Amino acid sequence: MTDVLLPALPEDWSRAMAVAAHPDDIEYGTASAVARWTAQGKTVTYLLATRGEAGIDSMSPEDAAPLREQEERAGAAEVGVDVVEFLDHRDGVVEYSNALRRDITRAIRRHRPEVILTGAFTVRMVGGMTNQADHRAVGLAALDAARDAGNRWIFPELADEGLEPWNGVRFVCVAGADRPTHGVDVTGEPLRRGIASLAAHAEYTKGLGAVGPDPEGMLTWASGMAGPALGVQNAVLFDVHALRFEGPPPWEQGTQPPVVTEI
Repeated sequence: MTDVLLPALPEDWSRAMAVAAHPDDIEYGTASAVARWTAQGKTVTYLLATRGEAGIDSMSPEDAAPLREQEERAGAAEVGVDVVEFLDHRDGVVEYSNALRRDITRAIRRHRPEVILTGAFTVRMVGGMTNQADHRAVGLAALDAARDAGNRWIFPELADEGLEPWNGVRFVCVAGADRPTHGVDVTGEPLRRGIASLAAHAEYTKGLGAVGPDPEGMLTWASGMAGPALGVQNAVLFDVHALRFEGPPPWEQGTQPPVVTEI
């Protein structure tokens, strides 16, 4: 019996938005996929819930925030992203809330992405690693905001800001999930640019001390571990939540429902 490969993530779209808790979150893999897409002419924007001000132990939040913002903008530029926005929620104590959902919904209505990229919102993520609190809150809020953006009666105050509903998000792609459903081939140039994107966070990585990753070594290893699932050398994997049917729904395709048998 041969292993079944994951399908490639569809690329018949033009605009995506990556939503993350902190500067550097996107760079741990997703940025390599972003590099592939921007090279295709797609537009990707970044939305950060915090400025990562609590991320460097030896530096006060007041000093760390502008540094980490600068590093995030530099990392984004390495993969062809021009627009990086920050919501200014407090780093380390981000709460899943209507306020967070509203902030993300506002950005979705402004930028009108077809694809949302975010991080795992489970307690455990890929490799059994325990997920961080801000990641869980922001990932789940991004998934929910993708639907909120299309409903004019959720956060109706956004219409007063001139932001009409946007029901065009086709799917939400969750990075770092322990059970991915799709993959993106990042072999070659996309991976190289993704490594450069993470390397732009040099001061933050230095502040982590001995546990700070080597961008090239870590991303080459991680994407190499993921590659076989897609049948390629290097890949980034996502758990994809489809928010609408692509093509006719199954009841119009003559698909037979599964047969349930009792044991």
